[in-house]
Amino acid sequence: MPATAAPPTSTSSAAKGPGRQDGDGSSGRHLAWVVAGSVVLGPLAVAALVLGIVAGAPEHVLTGAGLLGLSLGWAVLAVGASALTDRPQWWAAVPAAWLGLLGAALLVVAPDDRSLTGAGWVWPPLLLALTAWTATRAVRSMRLGASFWFLSPALVLLLLAAVGGGAATLRTALADDPPPMPGQLYDVGDHRLHLSCTGSGGPPVVLLGGMGETSATWGLVQPAVAGTTRVCSYDRAGQAWSDSAPGPKDGVQVAADLHALLRRAGERGPYVFAGHSVGGTYSMVYAAQYPDDVAGLVLLDSSSPHQFTALPDYPGSYAFLRRATALLPSLVRLGAGPLIDSGPPADLPSAAQAQLQAFAWGPRQLRAERDEVAAYPELFEQAQALTTIGSVPLIVVTATAGDRHAGWPAAQDGLADLSPTSSHRLVPATHTSLLLDAADVTFSIAAIEDAVLAARIRSAVPEP
Repeated sequence: MPATAAPPTSTSSAAKGPGRQDGDGSSGRHLAWVVAGSVVLGPLAVAALVLGIVAGAPEHVLTGAGLLGLSLGWAVLAVGASALTDRPQWWAAVPAAWLGLLGAALLVVAPDDRSLTGAGWVWPPLLLALTAWTATRAVRSMRLGASFWFLSPALVLLLLAAVGGGAATLRTALADDPPPMPGQLYDVGDHRLHLSCTGSGGPPVVLLGGMGETSATWGLVQPAVAGTTRVCSYDRAGQAWSDSAPGPKDGVQVAADLHALLRRAGERGPYVFAGHSVGGTYSMVYAAQYPDDVAGLVLLDSSSPHQFTALPDYPGSYAFLRRATALLPSLVRLGAGPLIDSGPPADLPSAAQAQLQAFAWGPRQLRAERDEVAAYPELFEQAQALTTIGSVPLIVVTATAGDRHAGWPAAQDGLADLSPTSSHRLVPATHTSLLLDAADVTFSIAAIEDAVLAARIRSAVPEP
């Protein structure tokens, strides 16, 4: 019998072996599912960590947790491709290890603002190099099949972070020097605070801004009030020209800082305190801590000490606010500043606009804002210690335009109850226009000047 010829075989098919199809075969489809799962898992892990487990934490904790979440996604790709397909992708362990180690280092070292700013010269080029290496390995391993295109969003994310971080660092380094500082810096212990006083006469007025409001925010109010009496604006720790400070940022600490600042600057009280928004709450804590320093109190659409109970929807709003303010420093370091900066208010004088623009969306200032927001529960509780200011002049200004929290009118009435001789004024303005609108600011100026006049009558302080 003649020998039977063996059937011809395809060299390319034999070389592939079982399951060694290209990206359109079953193995490629399996890998595509692993890649898609890892790309989805990474952002989900980041969201769970940053918006859930460590929500509202300091910047280094949020950034470190976010990097660990991204690292998990790359680790799943490396391990999952090996366990579930016959096309291992062990190169994915490199970005997993790089991101994981960096995230862990941030959690352990806990760098401050200066260290994180300095690191901005190092990590963006390293991340860009890692992204280029990762993309090259992915193309070689996956070719340009479905698996690679599923992975591309993760590569784009790394690229945007590297480019945005580098741009943010360059923008900070190349920015013009801050505008000339009005006033001076005064040592109040372990840090210095900025104070700017103009005008003459008494009692002097001290202006306290709300969340994120620096001394420049009073650019319309202070020059007008300076024609009536001496008036001072200042920046809390970490704001504008003021140094950052360790320790708590609650109302008692803010009051102690302000008390020391006024003494070091030689400004003689008692004072009329005018506070806008949460600045009114800081004023109330100061009045509770140093009652002899208070000649009058003006609350401009002020927060209530009972904010968490008097306003039914405030606890939910605060939870969102705390998460948002904690995220902002990290987002700005990634280059998101220009996307969320709406520019200074147009009605402010040019000098005040320049001052706001110089410090707006700076990571240091945003970190200070985050720390203040985190201390709001303590601040409001401390302000509840002020149950009356007796016959000290009190003017409450409530803005009636714009959206208001449920319970806001009653809470404003409660502020007026701090004095039997208080004046409660309902004005057709919005919360922000009381300081930033050239027309509506007249309501704030009139209230402050009336409080000064009432304090003079009460104490027989002569006009300048």
